[in-house]
Amino acid sequence: MPRYLSLVRIDEAAAPAEGPSEELMRRMGELIEQMTKAGVMLDTAGLTPTAQGTRVRWEDGKTSVTDGPFTETKEVVGGYALMQCKDMAEAVEWTKRFLKVHEDHWTVTCEVREIAEG
Repeated sequence: MPRYLSLVRIDEAAAPAEGPSEELMRRMGELIEQMTKAGVMLDTAGLTPTAQGTRVRWEDGKTSVTDGPFTETKEVVGGYALMQCKDMAEAVEWTKRFLKVHEDHWTVTCEVREIAEG
């Protein structure tokens, strides 16, 4: 069965400073439990803010290293979900369910991509 990566993109500037609410975390925990029991969820996690990250770039045969925060970036990867689904449609449906557990004040975009095997 194919695997899919859902990249969770957030607008750090618009996200609540205190992070996700307890209610959001409860709903997300319930959904992750459902996905795990269904054999869909392989791995998932949130990421620390970009202020705690480092970018390593390769360009013109040279590497450069830049410490966060990355002010030129509005939308950043805030987490991921690695899923095993029968097809893209199923991966998208689970991703929609993930988005719907968020409160209305969140702006979250997920990019779902099949993992190229072999």
